[in-house]
Amino acid sequence: MDDNAFTPSVCYHDRPAMLDWLERAFGFEITLAIDGPPDEPAMGHYEMSCAGVGRIMISGEWADWTRSPAGVGGSNTQWVHVQLPGDIDAHCARARAAGARIVAEPDDQFYGDRTYRAVDPEGHHWTFAMHVRDVTRAEAEATLGQSISAPGWA
Repeated sequence: MDDNAFTPSVCYHDRPAMLDWLERAFGFEITLAIDGPPDEPAMGHYEMSCAGVGRIMISGEWADWTRSPAGVGGSNTQWVHVQLPGDIDAHCARARAAGARIVAEPDDQFYGDRTYRAVDPEGHHWTFAMHVRDVTRAEAEATLGQSISAPGWA
């Protein structure tokens, strides 16, 4: 286990297919796999990391309040943001080749990251980012034309 303070969890209808897809498209690696019992396969629990860091939990629709976006008309109440250690443009190309729907192409952001957004086959939205340059809070405020409250950002 790592020492993440927050660990997102996403639900899928077809966990085996999506575990494989997340590996092919986003380069995630399975770090824990507990298959559900034969009579309740949705009770399985899986965890994945990205480049050996971070953790996301993958589950099935095991309770009334757990749903894949595919089961609720594509609605999302959250999305997952992943900070990448390397080439974000190549990562985007890999995701696209695996069938991800790219909803925002890689682009440099005012806060110093290059990001892109993708949607997986069941409708979860993902943002991927790579730090490309250091930006002071004053520089970011000038770009936005408004103040930013962030005590830890010099």
